[in-house]
Amino acid sequence: MSILCVTGTSTDVGKTVATAALAALALAQGRTVAVCKPAQTGVDAGEPGDLAEVQRLTGVRDVVELARYPEPLAPDTAARRAGLPLLDRADVVAAVRDLDATHDLTLVEGAGGLLVRLGVDGFTLADVAADLDAPLLLVAAAGLGTLNHSALTVAAARQAGLRLAGTVIGSWPSAPDLAMRCNLADLAEVTGVPLLGRLPEGAGSLDRAAFTAGAPTWLDPVPQVNAGVGAAC
Repeated sequence: MSILCVTGTSTDVGKTVATAALAALALAQGRTVAVCKPAQTGVDAGEPGDLAEVQRLTGVRDVVELARYPEPLAPDTAARRAGLPLLDRADVVAAVRDLDATHDLTLVEGAGGLLVRLGVDGFTLADVAADLDAPLLLVAAAGLGTLNHSALTVAAARQAGLRLAGTVIGSWPSAPDLAMRCNLADLAEVTGVPLLGRLPEGAGSLDRAAFTAGAPTWLDPVPQVNAGVGAAC
């Protein structure tokens, strides 16, 4: 079985759509898929969150959300402000392992960037990935500043001893500017991590049929992440 943790250079860079695209591509390859979102913030109880969006776009059935907080903040801050229990690292790891036991691919979508604090004792997605011995997929913005943000995230991952399967640009416009075009050429060299694809701007607004048809053209094949494929860091 395989586990892949999806992180971003920051918030709002397209992690959820990238997670959905990875799920759609794996499903098209005939693989069983589950998705875990350890902490959802900025969404009230009963409202659709990121996992509902992944399900809408792909039809994935097996999804797990472990904690939800109403304010759009880092999960540990949102939990304290709401007076709700903080997420526990061991619970996250156990939930992902349970999914991994029965699925070919389990995707774990983080909150914000790699070092955002998720819960008790300030653990992060980097800690979860280390506990699971799972690689990261980095979702990056297209525009000016993304080379620095991506390089910093990769450096943090390397310091934590993590592997990276690759980078995906989370939203690529139909008319990219000069910085975006240069970033596309430079991103792999600057980070030392392969660029696996780019998602077209507005992909998240597509219906399921269009999204699942498009995913194979946006991304390279989903890496066999626990078989050693991807850049070692």
